[in-house]
Amino acid sequence: MTLTASSRLQFTPDLNICRILNGMWQVSGGHGRINPKNAVDMMFKYVDAGFTTWDLADHYGPAEDLIGEFRRQLIASGNEEALSNIQAFTKWVPRPGKMTRKVVEDNINISLRRMDTPCLDLMQFHWWEYRDSNYLDALKYMAELQSEGKIKHLALTNFDTEHLQIITEAGIKIVSNQVQFSLVDRRPEVNMINFCQQHNIKLFTYGTLCGGLLSEKYLGKPEPRGAELATVSLRKYKNMVDAWGGWSLFQELLSTLKQLADKHNCSIANIAVRYILDKPAVGGVIVGARLSISEHLEDNVKVFDLALNGDDLKQIDAISQKSEDLYQIIGDCGDEYR
Repeated sequence: MTLTASSRLQFTPDLNICRILNGMWQVSGGHGRINPKNAVDMMFKYVDAGFTTWDLADHYGPAEDLIGEFRRQLIASGNEEALSNIQAFTKWVPRPGKMTRKVVEDNINISLRRMDTPCLDLMQFHWWEYRDSNYLDALKYMAELQSEGKIKHLALTNFDTEHLQIITEAGIKIVSNQVQFSLVDRRPEVNMINFCQQHNIKLFTYGTLCGGLLSEKYLGKPEPRGAELATVSLRKYKNMVDAWGGWSLFQELLSTLKQLADKHNCSIANIAVRYILDKPAVGGVIVGARLSISEHLEDNVKVFDLALNGDDLKQIDAISQKSEDLYQIIGDCGDEYR
């Protein structure tokens, strides 16, 4: 497997990333039991294939610890130089409340220690309650830690456009915002993309494959229920499909994607990822990595050889026009968490 040059993005002057990020929510416990040794072994295979960029969080179970162990094994193998070719983007998801310099620094230090690194590539900050404006204090303290060399870049997770603007106008440099974005959930197209383009902010998208629902596995199949939705991702995104238009319309979408996949000699998942990757402001798509349980490396490679044309896009958009407006139902990006 060899990734094309189009698989890379010069995200910041000092970070060149893979545009498909390996999502580590899948090691947090709700997607099957992960064997740590096997998981780290598999991480080497991802990086060897060119998938060098990892998305994780302080609350994704052992994710930060797995990155730390992976780093140590790279060094022990005499391949310390390879560390500079790996990007690990973590998150801090604190409970709302008063944010002091000590609270912020103590939590950043935990991630530094777990990931066994002197500096975090990207700290993606999430805040549960907008009415509690202490999020601005937290970000200002993180900016101080950035200037002291503990964080390379500051980013956000699941902030809406209004509060992204508040943060930007407060003088805090944000390089990315992580949001849900898929053929089912196109809310970022309403306001978020335009704002990000104006302020040179990239989007990292998750839920782009709807937890695996956007795949051949569910084409032509009865609506899954109960135990058939065996992971937290499947349960989460099945609810999103229900709000979007239901199983019948989703089957229509899958059927259209299958026709396009056959035309381009690729998979439904490839079409779904490529469509979002081509959207303005999107820096990368996060694809879940169920390390040592289920791998899709060879299939993911095909995304970077795929080019959708105008007719392809029209066919996909024709289905979207039949769906409910999730922006009206849920609100802006991240509003489902508040």
